[in-house]
Amino acid sequence: MKETIYTMLKGAAMGVAEVIPGVSGGTLAFITGIYERLLNAISNINLGLLKTWKEEGFKSVWQKIDGLFLTKLLAGMAIGFLVGLKVIVKLLESHPILIWSFFFGLILASIPMIAREVKKWGGLEIVLLILGSALVYWITIAAPSQGSEHLAMVFLAGVLGVSALMLPGLSGSFVLLLLGMYTIIMPAIEEFTHHPFGPETTIIVVFALGMLVGLLSFAKVLTFTFRKYPNPTMALLTGFLIGSLNKVWPWQNVLETRVNSHEERVVQFSESVWPTTFSDLPTDNFLYGNVPQILPAIAIMLAGITLIYLMNKYSVKEE
Repeated sequence: MKETIYTMLKGAAMGVAEVIPGVSGGTLAFITGIYERLLNAISNINLGLLKTWKEEGFKSVWQKIDGLFLTKLLAGMAIGFLVGLKVIVKLLESHPILIWSFFFGLILASIPMIAREVKKWGGLEIVLLILGSALVYWITIAAPSQGSEHLAMVFLAGVLGVSALMLPGLSGSFVLLLLGMYTIIMPAIEEFTHHPFGPETTIIVVFALGMLVGLLSFAKVLTFTFRKYPNPTMALLTGFLIGSLNKVWPWQNVLETRVNSHEERVVQFSESVWPTTFSDLPTDNFLYGNVPQILPAIAIMLAGITLIYLMNKYSVKEE
């Protein structure tokens, strides 16, 4: 029973993370010790399972894909995702600096924990660390594209979004934001929870199919790289985390806003600024204002750092 609760809580943390652009569920999977087990389970899902089912029965299939673990984790992720959609998003609107400070602390504390998985640092690892940092930083400052409800684009968003979800340091929801699909997919999911057979159903089904394709194909790639090139892979992922810090920096100058499907004004594009510069911004800086709240922000950052430390300390790595 205890193991079930722990697995569901880890899944819930991943689910909440994937609602927030810039926060990676893959990072939390790694920190809580389930990342490799998750990759192995997903990479075992293939057409060969039909032969296994025919020759050895469903029980063998269930064991091969670590079915009980996946079921518990996915149930937790679904709960966490819905909580994030209903609660965390609202908190980001009412207390953006403090909530982003917490997420900044989470990611900052995760960096050394992933970096220490690089058993030997050489020239290649350092280059990949720098490239990973630069790539993700560039992604965080790129202007979002204009989204489309065309089903091919929805499918592609599912493939790319779930691929990013599986990478520590990259956020699936942030990739959707860059593609311009966040404002299409998230409202569709929220509407689907109220009206399962409404007009948004087609979008949800196609998006889910894209996620399935991305999940099954990308898991195999990651499993291969982790086994064949562990040090370069972990160095690159560490770089991804470093680069992503810009996205969750608490002090933002809002440059552009938009109106979402609920006729609400939301942030479209912003830039990170220092707290001292933040206080010089106009008072009508959308959502954030110009009061830096430095001491509360630092306190909440430390809470995020402490949480990651405790999660890592008391989590047993699952192979």
